[in-house]
Amino acid sequence: MNDIRRKEQARKEFKRMIKWIAFLGLLMVIGSLLYIRAMGAWSTHAVIATVLGVFISVLLGCGLFALAFFSDKSGHDDDVSSSTSKHDDA
Repeated sequence: MNDIRRKEQARKEFKRMIKWIAFLGLLMVIGSLLYIRAMGAWSTHAVIATVLGVFISVLLGCGLFALAFFSDKSGHDDDVSSSTSKHDDA
């Protein structure tokens, strides 16, 4: 039962992290667009490229770190480690 509770807690923390990551990604996009506007490089193509590039990069980078933490906290790493370790029954 404790294992199920640990996995559920890890899942809740992961969902909370993803929400924060999306929020921070949005803030990064807004900051990037303000910077582009201030530098005078404002065009439709620059806006689209910035929005997609910054948001996807933030989500991908932070999301992969969040998945690594989720894997550790939920016990998935322990499952893999125990199944791949050598057992000497002799």
